[in-house]
Amino acid sequence: MKRRLKIAGVSAAIIAVVAVVGLGVLKVNLDSQYFDGYSSETPLDVRVTEETKTSGYIRTHFYYKGWRGEEVPALLAMPLERKSPVPCVVFLHGIGQKKEFLDDIAAPFVKAGFGFASFDQYTRGERRLKNAGALAEANAFRLRPAYTVNDARRMIDYLETRPDIAANRIYLVGASYGAITGATAAAFDDRFRAAVLIYGGGNISSLLDAREIEKEAGAWLPLAKLGGWYFLSVVDPVRYVGQISPRPVYLQNGRNDGLISTPAAKALQEAAGEPKKIQWYDGDHVGTDEEAVKHVLQDVLDYLLKVDKDVVTS
Repeated sequence: MKRRLKIAGVSAAIIAVVAVVGLGVLKVNLDSQYFDGYSSETPLDVRVTEETKTSGYIRTHFYYKGWRGEEVPALLAMPLERKSPVPCVVFLHGIGQKKEFLDDIAAPFVKAGFGFASFDQYTRGERRLKNAGALAEANAFRLRPAYTVNDARRMIDYLETRPDIAANRIYLVGASYGAITGATAAAFDDRFRAAVLIYGGGNISSLLDAREIEKEAGAWLPLAKLGGWYFLSVVDPVRYVGQISPRPVYLQNGRNDGLISTPAAKALQEAAGEPKKIQWYDGDHVGTDEEAVKHVLQDVLDYLLKVDKDVVTS
């Protein structure tokens, strides 16, 4: 009996080791291919469905082929009057938003002379999954950062085809989840001449330590952290944000942010290279206070105006 128990114990240990090794090999394989597949040579197949004049800008609703050949719905706001090619902002929205958030924030940028573009990230807006099961939803959540990074790069490919856009004056602005993924997009593509990361953070464990996430996860938090590390460590922006240097980066964060913990914010700030500007604001996560949002975005616009002036004169 003892011999059988001993053999069973050894067998269980071997199975456990094999499972751990297998999971490790799988992770290495998944991580090594995670961002693969971007090519600027892939046809964009642009399709414009609507162009309207608002009180502040020309608003174009269009589609282009993004990562893995997926059609990406997008919006572009352009100044009503322009005499020469204009600089342009590519805006990456938050985790629960969609491209139409552009209508809430683009006007001041366009009035200042910028184009302003945004697209529906994978699983949001027109790209929401339909009738998907739990496994499909989980896999889509795992892949969303890769889609966001590469679809942002494809957006530059599109903007470069427009004679009314100054191809050497394209800037990335990302908010919250858009800042987390935007740090990597800007790191991978130096056509983004500068990056603004609004209330972003890094270090997967620290990101999952956020007050609101702890509240939602409860007793499942340790398991969530393990799963987060396994599947999402490849997208941790602290691994990439330093590659934005020597292009400038502006990092904004909240002192009492319930979604991006202070350690997560500092992890991203410290990993960023020079030249960088770091600014802290009072209050909770961006978006919880309309007046605070206006203040944050005005600071973003002021920063980009200065950076753009430097790019033009360099």
